[in-house]
Amino acid sequence: MNKAYKVRIDRVLKYIEAHLANKISLAEVSHFSVFHFHRIFIGIVGETVNDYIARRRLEKAVNLLIFKTELSITQIALDSGFSSSANFSKAVRLHFGFSPSEIRNPDKVKDSKIGKISSKYGKDFNPSDLYPTRITHEVMNTINLKDTTMNVEVREFDKRRVCTLASAGGYEAEAIYKAWDKLIDWAVGNGITPEEQKRFAFAFDNPTVTPVDKCRYSTSIVIGDDIQVNSPFTLSEIPKGKYAVLYYKGHPEEAIKAQLSIYSDWLPA
Repeated sequence: MNKAYKVRIDRVLKYIEAHLANKISLAEVSHFSVFHFHRIFIGIVGETVNDYIARRRLEKAVNLLIFKTELSITQIALDSGFSSSANFSKAVRLHFGFSPSEIRNPDKVKDSKIGKISSKYGKDFNPSDLYPTRITHEVMNTINLKDTTMNVEVREFDKRRVCTLASAGGYEAEAIYKAWDKLIDWAVGNGITPEEQKRFAFAFDNPTVTPVDKCRYSTSIVIGDDIQVNSPFTLSEIPKGKYAVLYYKGHPEEAIKAQLSIYSDWLPA
């Protein structure tokens, strides 16, 4: 993979995330010709530009339906880049197999349906799985989080300069381990021993909405000002501020359940 191309496409992906509610023109941002840009985007991302933007808009919208119940469906449609609630409802049903109202009120859903998320990405979608309280009560009963759930600390962190590396396979365990191994080796090569490394992970997507291999996950290690970062690694920053810290000990695949318990059992309404 051409490293310079990867850097440019990463810049485009950040631009998309910041402008999902707007009309997006990307060739200018990427500094490629239109034809060349689309070909490179597919090669690196694995989706066409239009498919990627459509999927991200829909995923953002569904998360708003779940967690921003004070917003109307029309407002969510407009905030997610759709011209009307009718167009939004049609797109949501086509992709997820359910209407926005059914996703927001899963108790009213009688029959499961299949949308593009299943046929195209091989992912089943059930609106009931989107709600943290349901996950806590119905799914988490296989693990004991009673003592862990309330063991949340609010801590003040200073700004941290970090080197990051994205997982090439989303939340898939093998891809995550591979990214960490590569980043840890890079850090050792730059004089940061495993014992000295301060590691953080960024998990950006909700796996009940986004296909696991499409979820965005980045590994990161804190570095000093004197260390240079080059592709495929990226220089980033963890802002100074207050953070909720949940301590979890267990299998990595179960960590998402502990994470969701913050929303259902701890986070103030």
